[in-house]
Amino acid sequence: MIPALMPNYNRADLAFERGEGAWVWTTDGRRFLDFGSGIATSSIGHGHPHLVKAIAEQAARVMHVSNLYRVPQAEELAARHVAHSFADSVFFCNSGAEANEGMVKAVRKYHAENGHPERYRMICFEGAFHGRTLGMIAATGNAKYLEGFGPPVDGFDHVPFGDMNAVRAAIGPQTGGIMIEPVQGEGGVRPADLRFLRELRTACDEFGLLLALDEVQTGMGRSGKLWAHQWAGIEPDVMSSAKGIGGGFPLGAVLAKEHVAKHLKPGTHGTTYGGNPLACAAGNAVLDVVLADGFLDQVDRVARKLWFGLEAMAHRHPTVIEGVRGAGLLLGIKLVPEVTNGEAQNAAVAEGLLTVAAGMNVLRVAPPLIIGDAEVDAALEMLDRTMRRLTPSTAKAAAK
Repeated sequence: MIPALMPNYNRADLAFERGEGAWVWTTDGRRFLDFGSGIATSSIGHGHPHLVKAIAEQAARVMHVSNLYRVPQAEELAARHVAHSFADSVFFCNSGAEANEGMVKAVRKYHAENGHPERYRMICFEGAFHGRTLGMIAATGNAKYLEGFGPPVDGFDHVPFGDMNAVRAAIGPQTGGIMIEPVQGEGGVRPADLRFLRELRTACDEFGLLLALDEVQTGMGRSGKLWAHQWAGIEPDVMSSAKGIGGGFPLGAVLAKEHVAKHLKPGTHGTTYGGNPLACAAGNAVLDVVLADGFLDQVDRVARKLWFGLEAMAHRHPTVIEGVRGAGLLLGIKLVPEVTNGEAQNAAVAEGLLTVAAGMNVLRVAPPLIIGDAEVDAALEMLDRTMRRLTPSTAKAAAK
Protein backbone atom coordinates (compact mmCIF):
# COMPACT_ATOMS: atom_id res chain seq x y z
CA MET A 1 0.00 0.00 0.00
CA ILE A 2 1.26 3.46 -0.88
CA PRO A 3 2.22 5.63 2.12
CA ALA A 4 0.25 8.75 2.94
CA LEU A 5 3.33 10.84 2.12
CA MET A 6 4.10 10.34 -1.58
CA PRO A 7 7.14 8.10 -2.07
CA ASN A 8 9.04 10.40 -4.44
CA TYR A 9 12.03 10.59 -2.06
CA ASN A 10 14.36 7.86 -0.85
CA ARG A 11 14.46 9.28 2.66
CA ALA A 12 17.06 8.28 5.22
CA ASP A 13 15.57 6.77 8.36
CA LEU A 14 16.34 9.86 10.44
CA ALA A 15 13.76 12.20 11.98
CA PHE A 16 15.04 15.39 13.57
CA GLU A 17 13.20 17.16 16.35
CA ARG A 18 15.47 20.07 17.20
CA GLY A 19 18.64 21.85 16.20
CA GLU A 20 21.11 24.34 17.58
CA GLY A 21 23.73 26.03 15.44
CA ALA A 22 25.29 23.36 13.23
CA TRP A 23 23.98 20.44 15.31
CA VAL A 24 20.68 18.55 15.08
CA TRP A 25 19.10 15.88 17.31
CA THR A 26 16.87 13.01 16.21
CA THR A 27 13.65 11.96 17.92
CA ASP A 28 15.55 9.06 19.49
CA GLY A 29 18.21 11.34 20.96
CA ARG A 30 21.12 10.97 18.52
CA ARG A 31 23.19 14.06 17.71
CA PHE A 32 24.53 14.90 14.23
CA LEU A 33 26.78 17.62 12.87
CA ASP A 34 24.84 19.11 9.97
CA PHE A 35 27.15 19.74 7.03
CA GLY A 36 24.29 19.58 4.53
CA SER A 37 22.16 22.38 6.03
CA GLY A 38 19.00 21.23 4.35
CA ILE A 39 20.74 21.33 0.95
CA ALA A 40 22.57 24.64 1.54
CA THR A 41 19.45 26.28 2.96
CA SER A 42 19.83 26.66 6.74
CA SER A 43 22.34 29.42 6.13
CA ILE A 44 22.60 30.77 9.68
CA GLY A 45 22.16 27.40 11.34
CA HIS A 46 19.38 25.89 13.41
CA GLY A 47 17.48 27.79 16.05
CA HIS A 48 19.31 31.07 15.46
CA PRO A 49 17.87 33.39 18.13
CA HIS A 50 17.54 36.40 15.87
CA LEU A 51 15.75 34.46 13.12
CA VAL A 52 13.50 32.62 15.58
CA LYS A 53 12.52 35.90 17.28
CA ALA A 54 11.79 37.64 13.96
CA ILE A 55 9.57 34.80 12.72
CA ALA A 56 7.72 34.42 16.03
CA GLU A 57 7.03 38.14 16.40
CA GLN A 58 5.84 38.49 12.81
CA ALA A 59 3.69 35.36 13.02
CA ALA A 60 1.95 36.83 16.06
CA ARG A 61 1.10 39.97 14.11
CA VAL A 62 0.24 38.94 10.53
CA MET A 63 1.61 36.12 8.38
CA HIS A 64 -0.04 36.64 5.02
CA VAL A 65 -2.06 39.29 3.22
CA SER A 66 -1.27 38.61 -0.50
CA ASN A 67 0.23 40.96 -3.02
CA LEU A 68 -3.07 42.75 -3.53
CA TYR A 69 -1.75 45.09 -0.83
CA ARG A 70 1.53 46.67 0.15
CA VAL A 71 3.83 44.51 2.22
CA PRO A 72 6.23 46.76 4.19
CA GLN A 73 8.47 43.82 5.11
CA ALA A 74 8.91 43.00 1.41
CA GLU A 75 9.59 46.63 0.55
CA GLU A 76 12.29 46.77 3.20
CA LEU A 77 13.86 43.48 2.13
CA ALA A 78 13.84 44.49 -1.54
CA ALA A 79 15.49 47.82 -0.76
CA ARG A 80 18.22 46.07 1.21
CA HIS A 81 18.88 43.56 -1.58
CA VAL A 82 19.09 46.41 -4.08
CA ALA A 83 21.55 48.25 -1.82
CA HIS A 84 23.80 45.18 -1.61
CA SER A 85 23.68 43.84 -5.16
CA PHE A 86 23.78 44.80 -8.82
CA ALA A 87 19.96 44.88 -8.94
CA ASP A 88 17.56 47.80 -9.22
CA SER A 89 14.43 45.83 -8.38
CA VAL A 90 13.41 42.53 -6.76
CA PHE A 91 10.49 40.10 -7.11
CA PHE A 92 9.87 37.68 -4.24
CA CYS A 93 8.51 34.16 -4.63
CA ASN A 94 8.71 30.90 -2.68
CA SER A 95 11.45 28.69 -4.10
CA GLY A 96 14.44 28.38 -6.36
CA ALA A 97 12.49 26.75 -9.17
CA GLU A 98 9.95 29.59 -9.06
CA ALA A 99 12.75 32.15 -9.07
CA ASN A 100 14.32 30.51 -12.11
CA GLU A 101 10.97 30.41 -13.93
CA GLY A 102 10.54 34.10 -13.20
CA MET A 103 14.06 34.83 -14.39
CA VAL A 104 13.50 33.08 -17.73
CA LYS A 105 10.17 34.89 -18.18
CA ALA A 106 11.93 38.18 -17.49
CA VAL A 107 14.50 37.47 -20.21
CA ARG A 108 11.82 36.55 -22.74
CA LYS A 109 9.69 39.56 -21.83
CA TYR A 110 12.66 41.91 -22.20
CA HIS A 111 13.25 40.85 -25.79
CA ALA A 112 9.55 40.81 -26.68
CA GLU A 113 9.10 44.35 -25.34
CA ASN A 114 12.14 45.45 -27.33
CA GLY A 115 10.71 44.18 -30.60
CA HIS A 116 12.33 40.73 -30.73
CA PRO A 117 9.83 38.14 -29.48
CA GLU A 118 11.71 35.51 -31.47
CA ARG A 119 14.62 35.80 -29.03
CA TYR A 120 13.21 33.43 -26.42
CA ARG A 121 15.87 30.72 -26.28
CA MET A 122 18.33 30.31 -23.42
CA ILE A 123 21.76 28.75 -23.62
CA CYS A 124 22.14 26.43 -20.63
CA PHE A 125 24.87 24.02 -19.57
CA GLU A 126 25.32 20.30 -19.31
CA GLY A 127 25.31 19.26 -15.66
CA ALA A 128 23.02 22.11 -14.63
CA PHE A 129 20.17 21.89 -12.18
CA HIS A 130 17.55 24.65 -12.19
CA GLY A 131 14.53 23.03 -10.50
CA ARG A 132 11.69 20.55 -10.92
CA THR A 133 8.97 22.49 -12.75
CA LEU A 134 8.25 21.54 -16.36
CA GLY A 135 10.16 24.58 -17.56
CA MET A 136 13.13 24.08 -15.30
CA ILE A 137 13.61 20.37 -15.99
CA ALA A 138 13.87 21.43 -19.64
CA ALA A 139 16.43 24.09 -18.67
CA THR A 140 18.29 21.45 -16.68
CA GLY A 141 18.27 19.08 -19.63
CA ASN A 142 18.94 15.90 -17.66
CA ALA A 143 17.21 12.99 -19.41
CA LYS A 144 16.52 11.31 -16.06
CA TYR A 145 14.47 14.30 -14.86
CA LEU A 146 12.67 14.69 -18.19
CA GLU A 147 11.59 11.07 -18.60
CA GLY A 148 7.85 10.49 -18.44
CA PHE A 149 6.74 14.12 -18.49
CA GLY A 150 5.96 14.55 -22.16
CA PRO A 151 7.68 16.85 -24.67
CA PRO A 152 10.23 19.12 -22.99
CA VAL A 153 9.38 22.82 -22.82
CA ASP A 154 10.93 24.49 -25.85
CA GLY A 155 13.56 27.17 -25.63
CA PHE A 156 16.65 25.68 -23.98
CA ASP A 157 19.91 24.78 -25.73
CA HIS A 158 22.64 22.95 -23.85
CA VAL A 159 26.40 23.20 -24.28
CA PRO A 160 29.34 21.77 -22.30
CA PHE A 161 30.05 23.58 -19.02
CA GLY A 162 33.03 25.89 -19.36
CA ASP A 163 33.32 25.64 -23.17
CA MET A 164 33.30 29.18 -24.57
CA ASN A 165 33.67 28.02 -28.16
CA ALA A 166 30.51 25.92 -27.77
CA VAL A 167 28.68 28.89 -26.26
CA ARG A 168 29.53 31.14 -29.18
CA ALA A 169 28.62 28.43 -31.68
CA ALA A 170 25.20 28.03 -30.03
CA ILE A 171 24.27 31.72 -30.26
CA GLY A 172 21.71 32.28 -33.00
CA PRO A 173 18.97 34.71 -34.02
CA GLN A 174 16.57 33.19 -31.46
CA THR A 175 18.98 33.32 -28.54
CA GLY A 176 17.88 35.66 -25.78
CA GLY A 177 20.19 34.88 -22.90
CA ILE A 178 22.69 32.65 -21.15
CA MET A 179 21.69 30.92 -17.91
CA ILE A 180 24.35 29.50 -15.60
CA GLU A 181 25.09 28.55 -12.00
CA PRO A 182 28.43 30.03 -10.83
CA VAL A 183 28.93 26.67 -9.11
CA GLN A 184 26.95 23.68 -10.30
CA GLY A 185 25.63 22.19 -7.06
CA GLU A 186 23.53 19.18 -7.99
CA GLY A 187 25.72 18.68 -11.06
CA GLY A 188 28.77 17.76 -8.99
CA VAL A 189 29.85 20.93 -7.15
CA ARG A 190 31.66 22.21 -10.24
CA PRO A 191 32.70 25.88 -10.08
CA ALA A 192 32.75 27.87 -13.28
CA ASP A 193 36.16 29.34 -14.00
CA LEU A 194 36.09 33.05 -13.18
CA ARG A 195 37.51 33.84 -16.60
CA PHE A 196 34.68 31.86 -18.19
CA LEU A 197 32.09 33.94 -16.31
CA ARG A 198 33.79 37.12 -17.53
CA GLU A 199 33.77 35.80 -21.09
CA LEU A 200 30.05 35.03 -20.83
CA ARG A 201 29.43 38.63 -19.74
CA THR A 202 31.45 39.85 -22.74
CA ALA A 203 29.57 37.60 -25.16
CA CYS A 204 26.21 38.78 -23.82
CA ASP A 205 27.24 42.40 -24.34
CA GLU A 206 28.52 41.60 -27.83
CA PHE A 207 25.37 39.82 -29.02
CA GLY A 208 22.71 41.75 -27.09
CA LEU A 209 21.93 38.83 -24.78
CA LEU A 210 20.99 38.87 -21.12
CA LEU A 211 23.21 37.13 -18.58
CA ALA A 212 20.98 35.23 -16.14
CA LEU A 213 22.70 33.77 -13.09
CA ASP A 214 21.18 31.00 -10.99
CA GLU A 215 22.50 31.78 -7.50
CA VAL A 216 19.86 29.72 -5.72
CA GLN A 217 22.53 27.60 -4.04
CA THR A 218 25.60 29.84 -4.27
CA GLY A 219 24.12 33.12 -3.05
CA MET A 220 23.62 34.75 0.36
CA GLY A 221 27.23 34.40 1.45
CA ARG A 222 27.87 30.73 0.69
CA SER A 223 30.89 31.52 -1.48
CA GLY A 224 32.44 33.93 1.02
CA LYS A 225 30.97 36.91 -0.80
CA LEU A 226 27.30 37.82 -0.71
CA TRP A 227 26.92 36.62 -4.32
CA ALA A 228 29.30 34.16 -5.98
CA HIS A 229 29.54 36.14 -9.23
CA GLN A 230 31.24 38.94 -7.30
CA TRP A 231 34.43 36.87 -7.28
CA ALA A 232 34.55 37.31 -11.07
CA GLY A 233 33.98 41.06 -10.88
CA ILE A 234 30.94 40.93 -13.17
CA GLU A 235 27.27 41.83 -12.92
CA PRO A 236 24.40 39.83 -14.43
CA ASP A 237 21.30 41.40 -15.94
CA VAL A 238 19.05 39.19 -13.85
CA MET A 239 19.63 36.67 -11.08
CA SER A 240 17.67 34.09 -9.12
CA SER A 241 18.12 33.42 -5.43
CA ALA A 242 16.46 31.21 -2.81
CA LYS A 243 17.60 28.58 -0.28
CA GLY A 244 19.82 30.52 2.14
CA ILE A 245 18.06 33.89 1.81
CA GLY A 246 15.29 32.71 4.13
CA GLY A 247 17.53 30.71 6.47
CA GLY A 248 15.23 27.69 6.11
CA PHE A 249 11.96 29.56 5.68
CA PRO A 250 10.65 29.24 2.08
CA LEU A 251 11.72 32.33 0.15
CA GLY A 252 12.90 32.95 -3.41
CA ALA A 253 13.76 36.06 -5.35
CA VAL A 254 14.41 37.41 -8.83
CA LEU A 255 16.83 40.33 -8.77
CA ALA A 256 17.13 42.40 -11.93
CA LYS A 257 18.53 45.57 -13.42
CA GLU A 258 16.01 48.22 -14.40
CA HIS A 259 16.18 47.52 -18.14
CA VAL A 260 14.87 44.00 -17.38
CA ALA A 261 12.64 44.59 -14.37
CA LYS A 262 10.65 47.45 -15.91
CA HIS A 263 8.95 45.07 -18.35
CA LEU A 264 7.38 42.93 -15.60
CA LYS A 265 4.32 45.12 -15.30
CA PRO A 266 1.07 44.26 -13.49
CA GLY A 267 -0.43 41.10 -14.96
CA THR A 268 2.81 39.72 -16.42
CA HIS A 269 3.89 37.63 -13.43
CA GLY A 270 2.68 36.93 -9.93
CA THR A 271 2.54 34.82 -6.79
CA THR A 272 0.09 34.32 -3.96
CA TYR A 273 2.43 33.46 -1.10
CA GLY A 274 5.61 35.07 -2.40
CA GLY A 275 7.00 37.97 -0.42
CA ASN A 276 4.46 37.72 2.37
CA PRO A 277 5.14 39.39 5.73
CA LEU A 278 6.37 36.23 7.46
CA ALA A 279 8.76 35.17 4.70
CA CYS A 280 10.22 38.65 4.40
CA ALA A 281 10.63 38.99 8.15
CA ALA A 282 12.77 35.86 7.91
CA GLY A 283 14.67 37.28 4.95
CA ASN A 284 15.39 40.52 6.78
CA ALA A 285 16.61 38.62 9.83
CA VAL A 286 19.00 36.55 7.70
CA LEU A 287 20.35 39.71 6.09
CA ASP A 288 20.92 41.23 9.51
CA VAL A 289 23.25 38.35 10.33
CA VAL A 290 25.01 37.96 6.98
CA LEU A 291 25.64 41.69 6.50
CA ALA A 292 27.02 42.18 10.01
CA ASP A 293 30.61 43.45 10.11
CA GLY A 294 33.10 40.64 9.63
CA PHE A 295 30.57 37.87 8.96
CA LEU A 296 31.51 37.19 5.33
CA ASP A 297 35.22 37.51 6.14
CA GLN A 298 34.70 34.79 8.73
CA VAL A 299 32.85 32.60 6.19
CA ASP A 300 35.74 32.98 3.78
CA ARG A 301 38.35 32.19 6.45
CA VAL A 302 36.55 29.12 7.74
CA ALA A 303 35.84 27.92 4.20
CA ARG A 304 39.55 28.05 3.36
CA LYS A 305 40.37 26.07 6.51
CA LEU A 306 37.82 23.44 5.51
CA TRP A 307 39.17 23.36 1.95
CA PHE A 308 42.75 22.78 3.07
CA GLY A 309 41.58 20.14 5.51
CA LEU A 310 39.72 18.30 2.77
CA GLU A 311 42.71 18.55 0.44
CA ALA A 312 44.94 17.00 3.09
CA MET A 313 42.37 14.28 3.65
CA ALA A 314 42.29 13.55 -0.09
CA HIS A 315 46.06 13.00 -0.03
CA ARG A 316 45.67 10.59 2.91
CA HIS A 317 42.98 8.58 1.12
CA PRO A 318 43.96 8.40 -2.56
CA THR A 319 42.20 5.05 -3.04
CA VAL A 320 38.88 6.66 -2.09
CA ILE A 321 39.09 10.34 -3.10
CA GLU A 322 39.93 11.68 -6.55
CA GLY A 323 39.89 15.34 -5.54
CA VAL A 324 38.17 18.27 -3.90
CA ARG A 325 36.20 20.95 -5.72
CA GLY A 326 33.83 23.84 -5.10
CA ALA A 327 33.93 27.33 -3.62
CA GLY A 328 33.44 28.80 -0.16
CA LEU A 329 31.23 26.59 1.98
CA LEU A 330 29.89 24.68 -1.03
CA LEU A 331 32.50 21.97 -1.44
CA GLY A 332 32.54 18.53 -3.01
CA ILE A 333 34.58 15.39 -2.42
CA LYS A 334 34.97 13.58 -5.77
CA LEU A 335 35.10 9.86 -5.08
CA VAL A 336 36.73 7.12 -7.10
CA PRO A 337 34.33 5.02 -9.23
CA GLU A 338 34.65 2.03 -6.91
CA VAL A 339 33.06 4.00 -4.05
CA THR A 340 29.63 5.58 -4.56
CA ASN A 341 28.58 8.84 -2.97
CA GLY A 342 25.57 7.06 -1.51
CA GLU A 343 27.86 4.69 0.36
CA ALA A 344 29.94 7.64 1.51
CA GLN A 345 26.87 9.53 2.67
CA ASN A 346 25.71 6.53 4.72
CA ALA A 347 29.17 6.04 6.18
CA ALA A 348 29.26 9.71 7.21
CA VAL A 349 25.90 9.30 8.95
CA ALA A 350 27.36 6.38 10.87
CA GLU A 351 30.09 8.77 12.07
CA GLY A 352 27.55 11.42 13.08
CA LEU A 353 27.89 13.74 10.08
CA LEU A 354 25.22 14.84 7.61
CA THR A 355 26.27 15.50 3.99
CA VAL A 356 24.47 15.58 0.63
CA ALA A 357 25.16 13.50 -2.47
CA ALA A 358 25.65 15.34 -5.76
CA GLY A 359 26.17 14.38 -9.39
CA MET A 360 29.39 12.95 -10.83
CA ASN A 361 29.83 10.75 -7.72
CA VAL A 362 30.52 13.71 -5.46
CA LEU A 363 29.82 13.99 -1.74
CA ARG A 364 28.64 17.56 -1.12
CA VAL A 365 29.66 19.48 1.99
CA ALA A 366 27.57 22.61 2.62
CA PRO A 367 27.48 23.52 6.32
CA PRO A 368 25.69 26.49 7.87
CA LEU A 369 27.61 29.72 7.39
CA ILE A 370 27.87 30.25 11.15
CA ILE A 371 30.33 27.40 11.73
CA GLY A 372 33.71 28.04 13.33
CA ASP A 373 36.99 26.24 13.76
CA ALA A 374 35.57 23.72 16.22
CA GLU A 375 32.90 22.52 13.80
CA VAL A 376 35.41 22.30 10.94
CA ASP A 377 37.79 20.24 13.08
CA ALA A 378 34.98 17.93 14.18
CA ALA A 379 33.72 17.46 10.61
CA LEU A 380 37.20 16.70 9.28
CA GLU A 381 37.70 14.05 11.95
CA MET A 382 34.33 12.49 11.10
CA LEU A 383 35.09 12.57 7.38
CA ASP A 384 38.50 11.02 7.94
CA ARG A 385 36.86 8.13 9.80
CA THR A 386 34.27 7.96 7.01
CA MET A 387 36.97 7.55 4.37
CA ARG A 388 38.65 4.82 6.40
CA ARG A 389 35.37 2.93 6.20
CA LEU A 390 35.33 3.28 2.42
CA THR A 391 38.30 1.53 0.88
CA PRO A 392 37.31 0.28 -2.58
CA SER A 393 37.54 -3.33 -1.37
CA THR A 394 35.13 -2.81 1.53
CA ALA A 395 32.80 -0.79 -0.65
CA LYS A 396 32.62 -3.64 -3.17
CA ALA A 397 31.96 -6.14 -0.39
CA ALA A 398 29.17 -3.97 1.03
CA ALA A 399 27.54 -3.78 -2.39
CA LYS A 400 27.34 -7.60 -2.75
